[in-house]
Amino acid sequence: MRDRNWKMTWAMGTAAMVAAALGTVVFANTDKKAPAGSVLVADKGKLNIQIDGKSIGREEFEILPAGNTWLAKGTTKVSMEGSPETTVTGSLTLQPDGSPVSYDWTSQAAKTNGAHIVFENGVAKMTLQMQGARPFEQDLTFSTARIAVLDNNLYHQYAVLAQMYDWSRKGPQSFSVLIPQELTPGTITVDSLGSVSAAGKSFEGLKVLTADIEMVLYLDSSHKLMRLEVPASKAAVVRE
Repeated sequence: MRDRNWKMTWAMGTAAMVAAALGTVVFANTDKKAPAGSVLVADKGKLNIQIDGKSIGREEFEILPAGNTWLAKGTTKVSMEGSPETTVTGSLTLQPDGSPVSYDWTSQAAKTNGAHIVFENGVAKMTLQMQGARPFEQDLTFSTARIAVLDNNLYHQYAVLAQMYDWSRKGPQSFSVLIPQELTPGTITVDSLGSVSAAGKSFEGLKVLTADIEMVLYLDSSHKLMRLEVPASKAAVVRE
């Protein structure tokens, strides 16, 4: 995976986010029963996005069952000094094992753009709509259908990754990854850190590695995401 894409994600620069129109996020009924045998856990919350201790944005998200599938939906608003506020939304439909079925993202800043992606047998079929341009289609092929979608500035998707990790086996585990706003495929390694602490509290830790960037996920006892840090970038995402 290219270092540029991960650094752009964590720097929160608006150049890293393709602008697109934002609609109101509507969440499904949280009382629906989870599909049998699912690795996913229902969750809902708000995340505070920080760089060097300063808040630059917030995300509201929900992960919930929807019939035989799951929905992971979120909206993030990021404001960098000298740049217009950027709003990003993502709606990810998942199989009970965490494999993606479809994904829609939108982003709004100086321009408005978005995309719709359908996943079939390890192929991501993407249709992009950029403001002022005709729709553009592109396919990306993966060696597995179990792909982790980790889009720019939508950090609840790391909560999904934590639930896709095989906690009964532990140890380093590799995942194929797609960063939709960057049209970038890649691979990451996820490994258990055991008990870790942050802000005076104890958590279950996961280390996420690319070739150049290391992240730490801080999870509660049910493996829900409570905090995410990128030490090298002084970046943190903290549940409120």
